[in-house]
Amino acid sequence: MPLPLVYHDDYSPPFPAGHRFPMEKFRLLRDHLVASGLARDAELLRPEPCPREILELAHCPAYVARFLNGELDAAELRRLGLPWSEALARRTVRAVGGSLLAAELALQHGLACHLAGGTHHAHYDHASGFCIFNDLAIVARYLLEAGKVDRVLIFDCDVHQGDGTARLLEDVPEAVTVSLHCEKNFPARKARSDWDIPLPVGMGDADYLKVVDDTLGYLLPLYQPDLVLYDAGVDVHRDDALGLLQLSDAGIADRDATVLRHCLTREIPVAGLIGGGYDKDRQALARRHGLLHHAAARLRAEFA
Repeated sequence: MPLPLVYHDDYSPPFPAGHRFPMEKFRLLRDHLVASGLARDAELLRPEPCPREILELAHCPAYVARFLNGELDAAELRRLGLPWSEALARRTVRAVGGSLLAAELALQHGLACHLAGGTHHAHYDHASGFCIFNDLAIVARYLLEAGKVDRVLIFDCDVHQGDGTARLLEDVPEAVTVSLHCEKNFPARKARSDWDIPLPVGMGDADYLKVVDDTLGYLLPLYQPDLVLYDAGVDVHRDDALGLLQLSDAGIADRDATVLRHCLTREIPVAGLIGGGYDKDRQALARRHGLLHHAAARLRAEFA
């Protein structure tokens, strides 16, 4: 079986031209993976929308209803940073379903990747930083409550701290939250993850990769999780509009391979989610996100 890849055409709904959030990147990522020969569109696995009762494992039911009905007020929409539409609501619920499917495929096959996901700023009853529902927390809570895993480790390499994930899972000891993030970036008020690893502004490839390698070498044997959810944000890139680190394309590719290899060597299933990435050159951004999927395909073949 080829590397399981999860995608849906709902992921890139119509969006205001020039908006800071690159909504078209999901479609462009699919196009890039197809054009590069990594996947055929017909082989991509299309998820169902996440059922509301699963969304509500991590989120306030009233908040879920207000968002889906388009009832967020102006202040809430400013905090979100996205204009509401029925297509956005449909996309949001479908994308959480995609992360859930990717996690279940990882449990079955050892490795799977989503062409979206990593919405780690969403909180219990409000949106924040382009994030509406927190797929990482939802998936962790669902798999734990369904008895499909005994312990999940979330390894978040987005340049911004996974504050929503930390708060949503702070009372779930079986969900271990790990955040490697730039110490001087959003959010201004940090949450408390199980493991926070703040990184200095300007950190480059070699120092960053050592932190990733050392962290996983310590934490995976310590916790021995049944699943790793890997948020492979590319906003650590030196050209990213919202990041303050200095990683190159090669550095991100090495990071992704390092994370996946640590998991696969220990026979720990891992689901890769793309996380954040912001660049006016949307094609370059799509290729940057695709580094995760290319690394995953190489390692799947190596460990087959």
